[in-house]
Amino acid sequence: MSRSVVGVVSRLYRYPVKSFAGESPNRVRIERYGLYGDRSHAFVDGTKQGWERYVTARQLPHMLAWKAEFVFGPEPPADEFPPLRITSPQGETFGWDERLLQTVQRGAKPVLSLERHRPDSADLLAVDAESVLIVTDRSLAQLERSWGKSLDPRRFRPNLIVKTDERLSLEDGDWIGRTASIGEAELLVRGPCERCTMITIDPDTLERSPALLKTVNAAYGLCFGLYATVVKPGDVKLGDAVAFVG
Repeated sequence: MSRSVVGVVSRLYRYPVKSFAGESPNRVRIERYGLYGDRSHAFVDGTKQGWERYVTARQLPHMLAWKAEFVFGPEPPADEFPPLRITSPQGETFGWDERLLQTVQRGAKPVLSLERHRPDSADLLAVDAESVLIVTDRSLAQLERSWGKSLDPRRFRPNLIVKTDERLSLEDGDWIGRTASIGEAELLVRGPCERCTMITIDPDTLERSPALLKTVNAAYGLCFGLYATVVKPGDVKLGDAVAFVG
């Protein structure tokens, strides 16, 4: 099978709690549902069903100022993810427990509950649409030129940032329908990610820039980044080659 190297993995992002700030590991395991532990925990509104039950930074922008990371120690049970260390904007630490729920609830109108998925899940956990979200440095640079300012990639909640080979005139559309080999894993790029108001929120200051969404709409039809499904699970680390296969 032929392989055409198009870039390397320059950053990895995992978000253990949906809409909280995440972590940037050097290595991740990609499972059938996506990155191990990605959006494995979430806040939900029990009065709603299906996808609408998830409470995110669209309703509570301050969620982006909370940080969640896994505490890896002894091998956890097969049916559980490792414990979480959650840090509030004020620097206070929490676990995934009632104390955290009561603290986040203070700034929320809906009555919240904690939801935790299992690592043996066959579904997408609390991930939005597809298993993995890829952003290329090329598309980010193009958007920065359109926007006229530098952009923190965390606005777009990617899982992988790919530094593309500068010698290739590779646009995001060229990825769609292709299978990409990344480390030990293989991902099928399904299509673009349609964006919402969350990208307008600065992940550090929480200031809103509504004009950014207008720029993405005008320049890219409201889409930015690439959704992919997992064809072959495996480990991925920083610096791994990204290649189209087949």
